[in-house]
Order: sequence, then C-alpha cells, then structure tokens
Amino acid sequence: MPSIHPLITATELRTLLDSAQPPLLLDCGFDLANPSAGEQDYQAGHLPGARYLHLDRDLSAPKSAAGPIQGGRHPLPSLAMLAERAGAWGVTPERLVVCYDRQGGPYAARAWWMLRWLGHAQVRVLDGGVNAWLTAGGTLDTGVAPAPAAGPYPARAPAMPTVDAPTLLASLDSVQVLDARAPERYRGEVEPLDAQAGHIPGARNRFFKDNLSADGRFKSVDELRQEFLALGLLPGQVIHQCGSGVTACHNLLAMALAGLGDARLYPGSWSEWSADPTRPVARG
Repeated sequence: MPSIHPLITATELRTLLDSAQPPLLLDCGFDLANPSAGEQDYQAGHLPGARYLHLDRDLSAPKSAAGPIQGGRHPLPSLAMLAERAGAWGVTPERLVVCYDRQGGPYAARAWWMLRWLGHAQVRVLDGGVNAWLTAGGTLDTGVAPAPAAGPYPARAPAMPTVDAPTLLASLDSVQVLDARAPERYRGEVEPLDAQAGHIPGARNRFFKDNLSADGRFKSVDELRQEFLALGLLPGQVIHQCGSGVTACHNLLAMALAGLGDARLYPGSWSEWSADPTRPVARG
C-alpha cells in the first residue's frame, strides 16, 4: 500500500502544527512494569492537543479469558474494533497522524503499525519522542483534547501482513524469525513476564533499542540497512516477534525506514508461543 516516511522530526512537526491542517497527535507512552505510568506522564505534560492511548485499553484487545494464551499478553483487536477506536481518536483517511512516546518509540511504533494494518497510510512516528520535542523548543500542555466527532474508520482488508502460531510452527524451516527482546531474555537467562524462558527455535535476536542512537533518535537509513542485512535477513521471509507483539513493531518500523519493506508480524509473540508447552523452545 502507498506509504509516507515513517518518521517525522520535531522541527517538521512544529511547522505542521501551525498549518491549516495540523496532524492528529497520539501520546502512546507506557511502562510494562507500571501500566498507569504513561497516563500519569500524559497528565503531567504532553504535546499540545495530543490524545492519550493506553497500551492495554486502546492498543490491545482484552486478554484471553483462559489466560495469556490466545493472542498473547497484548492481543490485536479485530479490524472492526480498531476501526471504531480509531474513529473515536479522530483518525480519518485524509488526516496525518503522529504517534509518540517517552520510551524510545516502541509504543508509538505499535500504534503506527496498527494504523497501517487498518489501512491508514498517513501515519508517522515522532523521532526522539518527547525529549526531541522539548529540545526543538516545543512546549508541553496539561489540557485534555476534546472528543472528536469522527465515525468508525472506513472498513478495509488488513493492509499489513501477520502470521499466527500454527502457521509459524509449520514454517519454521523456511522463514526467518527476528526477536526484538533484550538479549538476556532471548537467550533464556531471565524471564520476568512469560510462561517459559528462551526463544522460538531458529530466531535471530535484534534488540529494538539497537535501532536508536545515543540521543534516542533512530539511526541513519544506511546504518539500519547495514545492521539488518548483517543478520543475514531476506526481507520477504522475515517474521517479527517480541514478548507480546509490541516492541517487534519497532523493528518493523526500522526495517521500513531502511528500505527493506514490510515484513510480517507474529502478534502473539513469545507470550503466546511459550504458553503452550507442546511448542518447541530454544535457549542460549
């Protein structure tokens, strides 16, 4: 599907916010260890006019009633559910949406990917997030944006490719799985959140934070391209995963930025995979 550059600089955003058609701002800040922290940060100060999206309430469907098995810890909502939510956020087909967070972009990237999955091409991530905004002279606001009057986003077929657990299990010998978790979790040395420690057999590791420079902005296109290709990846065969389908979107964004195309996402990721003791697990 047609798309635009996945990132926007704080300077570009300041200019657009002063234009006749300002973008819709979505604050996606979150903390897995403290699910209320992102909302508290938003209330303390956010980009002017931004709406807050909570990872659990807005960017996920309810967890499986039987536990974190079907869909993992942060299941994707149905497209119909997401269309309803996107309309309530103020997303319309012609309006540019800019997502941001305070954590280096993983939650903003989740929103970016989900809106593209919905078929909304006009979406970008603020490179460097809140810190870049402040460095560029931007200010923060404590007001709450009024609820928009937009209806559900127009229904479309899924516009970004995904894969489910049975399909992935059956194709492990012919695909390349890329795990976005921290190296120690990938190796199985620690597991603070999910049923088992380890990784999907054959998966390579690309910690999502390795996509960033020291200033919290994404590395250059050339750097990212070289680093992803050094993993021996064939873009058309890559399936991205992480703990629960969130930080994997950071790697998806980085690959898109590097000109390596739109790879597939395994939304359930390790939280779903490891919950079934019959699925194979690797360590080291």
